Amino acid sequence: MSYHALPEQEKYLLFPPSFCSKLTKPFMVASPENAFSSKPVKARREGDSVKDATQPATGEEVSVEQKLEDYKQLQERFLRTTNALASAAHDLKTPLAIMNGYVELLQSQKLGNLNEKQREILQDMRSNGARLQHFIQDFLTFSVLETGEVKMRFEKGDMNACLSEVCRLWSHSFNEKGLALYFLGNDKLPEIPFDAAKVQRVVSNLLENASKYTPAGGTVWLHAEPYMWERRSIHKPRGTDERRLRSALVHNSIKISIADTGPGIPAEYHIEVFDDFFRLPATEDKSEGMGLGLGIARRLVNNMGGKIWVESESGSGCKFSFILPMKPPTGAWTKGLNR
Repeated sequence: MSYHALPEQEKYLLFPPSFCSKLTKPFMVASPENAFSSKPVKARREGDSVKDATQPATGEEVSVEQKLEDYKQLQERFLRTTNALASAAHDLKTPLAIMNGYVELLQSQKLGNLNEKQREILQDMRSNGARLQHFIQDFLTFSVLETGEVKMRFEKGDMNACLSEVCRLWSHSFNEKGLALYFLGNDKLPEIPFDAAKVQRVVSNLLENASKYTPAGGTVWLHAEPYMWERRSIHKPRGTDERRLRSALVHNSIKISIADTGPGIPAEYHIEVFDDFFRLPATEDKSEGMGLGLGIARRLVNNMGGKIWVESESGSGCKFSFILPMKPPTGAWTKGLNR
């Protein structure tokens, strides 16, 4: 049987027209109009347009209530699938931890000396085990954020100390890759209530992203500063001079930035780069991971009442920034304040 390119109007047809003309029951036609619809449409015959084939039969108009019900069912199905996959990922943690433990035991040479080739193999096993463990943890975090089960715990603390600790943990990895990592502390940062573990996770994801794409010999900077976050208002905007004066006197948030000397991100991907499972087309075949790091960072920052974005041009490095309000979001659990 030979195949040939279909005309544009036949682009979305699943079966040959001669076969469709023999059908007596409705079936699904794959087209942009009904790609996410589970409602049957009438069979498409020769001469019918895609639009005609995807319209409901006479008397089968879909009500708003039905659409909402369909959406609710899809959402519930998605949550069930996410929970099932998270459960499977969680079940992998124990055997993986055991395997990693045995690899470390062999590497310690307590069970006998190793030759150079054996050491190389064990190091590869350990590295891949760590990668798999990281993937599992990313997916578990994603599933918790997706199902809305994540809990924020705000506690008053020193942001400089929090960020310095993250840099210390990443310094060895950066040195191994030939990268310079600098933390620019700021004495003007006040102590504010924040979730230290979540902030460190966001910064770690951004540092990991920088280390992946910054070539050897490059530099990464971590910086924090007080910031005036002017949210958009329905009221008449203030004059430029008044905004500048207020910005100079009052800070209502902290801005944390991670800049690198990597290849940069084209402007058309500045929003999409924070989507779940997204990887830049130019690096899709080379990059490791599931494409969840920036998506997790976005969700965590949003849950803390903040905002995250990227400034970059292709070939001139990246600067990822996020801002956190000095006052926790309404309803957040804050140690020492909530009872």
